[in-house]
Amino acid sequence: MLNLFEHFIDLLSRRIVALLLLSLLTACSQQIVRQTCVPLTGEAQYCLSPTSTVLTDAHQDINLTQMVNFTRGQDSHELLTQLELNPQRMTLVGLAPLGQALFTLVYDGQTLQSQQSLLLGEQFKAEYLMAIMQIIYWPTEQVNRHLSGGELMIKPCNMGLCKQLLDANGELMRLTYSNIDPWLAQVNVDIDAADIHIKITPIE
Repeated sequence: MLNLFEHFIDLLSRRIVALLLLSLLTACSQQIVRQTCVPLTGEAQYCLSPTSTVLTDAHQDINLTQMVNFTRGQDSHELLTQLELNPQRMTLVGLAPLGQALFTLVYDGQTLQSQQSLLLGEQFKAEYLMAIMQIIYWPTEQVNRHLSGGELMIKPCNMGLCKQLLDANGELMRLTYSNIDPWLAQVNVDIDAADIHIKITPIE
């Protein structure tokens, strides 16, 4: 059911390792126009939403550095990300732990441009990570306007905030936040059916 998520995590893990082993990291990059809608399962699909609809007086021109830890089974890998939001665009930059550039995604509300290292290969689709970032940080009602075949819901818990994304087959994704304000929180994303765990920690 979650083969696309598994494929993304598998490619990310293998490519990060390859990039760390090779010292070709200033190598050439390629510019790719990406799809703005990504399938989450056979039923659910999420389409990217413009930033202008989610920025508030409290959160304008957001610039957030994060450590992203991906775990699948016994394998675990880290990725640094720089997330920048303003009313015109959303930019997501991915860096290997030592600071080497992996990819840059820029979404202007209509098109999604991806510039990534040639070593990542054309099959690496970083737009999945951007979609996950929106599902994490965008208001629940905004996510649901751009989600088909599924629903994101807030659920009671003893954390700052908890959400779950459901499709016709049950729970697809579970999100827990250490703070009621997602932008300040450490966020855990669990996709149990694919044995995938993602932990996102803000870096001050």
